[in-house]
Amino acid sequence: MPYDSASNSEEATRSYYDTADVDAFYDAVWGGEDIHTGVYTHDDESIATASRRTIEQAADKVSDLLSAGGTVLDLGSGYGGAARCLAERFGCHVFALNLSESQNERHRATNAKRGLDGLIEVVTGSFHDIPFPDGRFDVVWSQEAFCHSGDRTRLLSEAVRVLDREGAMVFTDLMAAEETPVETLYPAVSRLGVDALATPDFYRRALAGLGLSRVDFDDRSGQLIPHYERITAETRRREQELRGIISPAYVDGLVANLPLWVDAAHRGHLRWGIFHCRRA
Repeated sequence: MPYDSASNSEEATRSYYDTADVDAFYDAVWGGEDIHTGVYTHDDESIATASRRTIEQAADKVSDLLSAGGTVLDLGSGYGGAARCLAERFGCHVFALNLSESQNERHRATNAKRGLDGLIEVVTGSFHDIPFPDGRFDVVWSQEAFCHSGDRTRLLSEAVRVLDREGAMVFTDLMAAEETPVETLYPAVSRLGVDALATPDFYRRALAGLGLSRVDFDDRSGQLIPHYERITAETRRREQELRGIISPAYVDGLVANLPLWVDAAHRGHLRWGIFHCRRA
């Protein structure tokens, strides 16, 4: 049987996120809402506050399309923080597509608790084979999910396929700097279940090739240093507490892996920011 990089990465992602350790860590450190890079305004700002600011700033770029009655597809929606933020702010209808059923169960429960289950539909599935028809959505949205893909060309093709001709795509992703060799980041990224990260130029070329002539990258790479330093410091500060709710082996892995991301950010090996794409 030929090797399927998309299926392989999906299985790695599902295995990673469908664990009690991962759920407990994100709940304790991120607050169980958002699991993406934040935009920080001061050194001791909470991860949750900075993460929510990222959503708000990304949403501002497509606010003209996110009115009541608008439709959004959130790819790799995680615990649903962005979906709830968009539904509450704009009254739009969000379809949240995500591989992890354990995340989806928490997402649905939180939506019901906040009275948002009428605006958000959580769908278990893959962004490599999006289960919706062509041109279905006004906005395709994603935050730090594409880095888990083993076939980003296929993923982007699917995302553009379901986008309305007058619609827009907005996403953030963890990326490598153009000049960074793959082997430099492999020790850090291997836990994501992929061999390498994309680069900003890859996304620019791929999206232009799919007919999105307006591709803007709001480079916020400088946020990676405070973000990973904040996560690392919080994990170390609460290490003993975390060992009481998370397996020691998982905590050991965090303590070993997080400094790799801090170092990569300081060395300029990583890129991060907000992509905003339209056809014209």
